[in-house]
Amino acid sequence: MAVTRKDATFKDAVGVTIHYHVWTHPSPKAVVQLVHGVGEHALRYEHVAAALVEAGYEVWADDHRGHGQTGLEQWAAEPEKLGRLGRGGHPAAVDAVHRLSKLIRAARPSIPFVLFGHSWGSFISQMLLDEYPAEYDLVVLSGSAYRVLSGMNAAPLNARHGRTVPQPTGYEWLSRDPAVVAAAAADPLMVATPLIKLFGIRDTLRLLGKPRIGLAEVHDVPVLLIVGSDDPVGGERSVRRLAEAYLSRARLTDVAVIVYDGARHEVLNETNADEVIRDVIDWLDARIG
Repeated sequence: MAVTRKDATFKDAVGVTIHYHVWTHPSPKAVVQLVHGVGEHALRYEHVAAALVEAGYEVWADDHRGHGQTGLEQWAAEPEKLGRLGRGGHPAAVDAVHRLSKLIRAARPSIPFVLFGHSWGSFISQMLLDEYPAEYDLVVLSGSAYRVLSGMNAAPLNARHGRTVPQPTGYEWLSRDPAVVAAAAADPLMVATPLIKLFGIRDTLRLLGKPRIGLAEVHDVPVLLIVGSDDPVGGERSVRRLAEAYLSRARLTDVAVIVYDGARHEVLNETNADEVIRDVIDWLDARIG
């Protein structure tokens, strides 16, 4: 089927214009909210959205505070600030993502709602699941981590992977696919500034947290975690700690982990991206029916 994208905006709580995209489906079996990572933008996952639409899903995704089209408008007078969150900081960024959730639910009130977060977007998704568990029916976390100091890498993320090429771009840690790395380096909406410099210490520390105790008492949400074995953000060990916390602290009963051998941070943009996307769709289909 032909995949159609619509672009729109809304105002967040302090008046920042949030740009978002909708890959429509005439009669979706579920709706998916894609939540992108830091220093990037939603359209880097247009191929994921297209595959999900082909599989019967509708997909919504915003460009977060300071990022993508939202960031271009927010920092029109100071383009060097692209990637910075602005007034309200990280809580405002999370709130804006949740505001899109409410728009999605208003538009699609009677079908299952999937929250699908990557990297920083997976941290935002963890926070939303803790705060609003009844609003989401399934959760997929890509390139995630257990949000404690020992679970996340504080070193330069490209340090090891950058040594594998003669002229590193700063994006080698994202994928083994040189085309993905080259596209990221050429993308004017990509920002390579380390997270702590973009967000500052206070908002960076706000990323820390653990799954809510007894979450399943409110809603026993199925959770899928996908990660590359060579992911420098958290990696397999950290993601397995997160999965165990969802089982033991949150007491969720359906928690799955898929580790892709040799893959780096962006498993959705890896050399085996088709396999990863198929695995996600199969996992969703098995639970949505």
